Amino acid sequence: MGILWVKHDDPLCFCIFLICILNSRAVAITSDGEALWNFRNSITSSDGVLLQWRPEDPDPCGWNGVICDSKTRRVLYLYMQGNYLGETIPSELGSLSNLEKLDLSSNLLKGNIPDSLGQLVKLSLFNVSNNFLVGPIPTSGILNSFARNSFFGNLKLCGTQISVTCSNGNPPSVNPQTPTSRRLLVSASATIGALLLVALMCFWGCFLYKRLGKHDKPSLVNDIGGGASIVVFHGDLPYSSKEIIRKLETLNEEHIIGSGGFGTVYKLSMDDGSVFALKRIMKLNEGFDRFFDRELEILGSIKHRYLVNLRGYCNSPTSKLLLYDYLPGGNLDEVLHDRSEQLDWDARLNIIVGAAKGLAYLHHDCSPRIIHRDIKSSNILLDGNWEARVSDFGLAKLLDDNESHITTIVAGTFGYLAPEYMQSGRATEKTDVYSFGVLILEVLSGKRPTDASFIEKGVNIVGWLNLLISENCQRDIVDPHCGGVRSETIDALLSVAISCVSSSAEERPTMHRVVQLLESEIMTPCTSDFHDSDLED
Repeated sequence: MGILWVKHDDPLCFCIFLICILNSRAVAITSDGEALWNFRNSITSSDGVLLQWRPEDPDPCGWNGVICDSKTRRVLYLYMQGNYLGETIPSELGSLSNLEKLDLSSNLLKGNIPDSLGQLVKLSLFNVSNNFLVGPIPTSGILNSFARNSFFGNLKLCGTQISVTCSNGNPPSVNPQTPTSRRLLVSASATIGALLLVALMCFWGCFLYKRLGKHDKPSLVNDIGGGASIVVFHGDLPYSSKEIIRKLETLNEEHIIGSGGFGTVYKLSMDDGSVFALKRIMKLNEGFDRFFDRELEILGSIKHRYLVNLRGYCNSPTSKLLLYDYLPGGNLDEVLHDRSEQLDWDARLNIIVGAAKGLAYLHHDCSPRIIHRDIKSSNILLDGNWEARVSDFGLAKLLDDNESHITTIVAGTFGYLAPEYMQSGRATEKTDVYSFGVLILEVLSGKRPTDASFIEKGVNIVGWLNLLISENCQRDIVDPHCGGVRSETIDALLSVAISCVSSSAEERPTMHRVVQLLESEIMTPCTSDFHDSDLED
């Protein structure tokens, strides 16, 4: 800390100087800024979005997630959705008297909804859906005018707004202000906890590397040499098991073309020039073979124009080697973010429609039906004509038609996950639909769901879209590098995306409906090839 030495031979000048210093400190931040700073201090955990908030700023208008009136510098919008904000909602937010939009959805907030928020008479948007809030929803003031969607996904909330009767007639409690000493203690505890969490993650990472990762480094020769068998689906591979195994034994690190959460991918070239992709998945336990063989048998029966074709697999002592068709276009993530100039408007539309048809087949026409659970751009592969194929669906949980269509195995990639899935871990067809909506926005914008420019604003790609909509400039989402944009289809495509990323799962369309909308309102009307015509002979 620097020390300012002031020569004060003139007492009057010195007094004026001190008054100026004290006055500048007194007005260092506006009343709105003070209210938001109290909000920031009450939050015990987040994804880092609040680190940029500084009390020395004259107003909060440059803070992440905050939008102010350009003249009055009063806070108008507060967008904090999907930032893992933990703790209770402080009552101080009720002093943001000019606030028009408040979005705290898809966080980890708990406790009651403060009664003071009912004083925000200018609110036109209020969303606290998909948190862990409890108790009665205040009925006084503006909060009584908001419907069920504003509170959706808080299982222990009650009140007339959501048509849930409270167990007692007690009024909603107002969260008291947290004393400064307690806030400091909570902040210090959170810091220590974060450090311990990082240390634990490092330890766990080292453990997994020693336990699992080290087995993936050597050549496949030793693995396959210990005994391997080949299972071929569709009967359309013109190679003997011996030929395939001989080629597998030549693979090493130089043949790796990708890796992900499910395993390492190798490029396998046969003598006749045919090329395949080989995904190596390490066996985790003794029951792995029995479960995976049964799942692969089902997956091997699926063949569809917009799905990556599983040709067969090799069963070795320590891993499963899945043999897929090789697609020369690579994955959409690489093309979209490294070579976006290659994808004009028509190419992007075709990719969106192809991915939609592949996912719709999994949801509606496949038996048993399949929830993908990890729809993202890197799981959309492209052929030489930029036609899309959905991949890695085979590693999702399969659902029997006569079972409830829910699985509780957590999977997916941050930025694509539906809010209710992050909260409960329960995957449904509608969580896939949300991820697909994010994918549409990614293809349109050329930006990843967690692009750095979004993080700076305290939002993800869905939050960014909401910001653009609030400013009536949603068309600005389109990638400026994208050529051949047809303005008449932008609004229709955005309408589909917006419905897919609705915070309410019930309001999202099915993938069958998404395909219908894409074909009827966006693509040139033609006979749909959604059903059997998509199947290859």
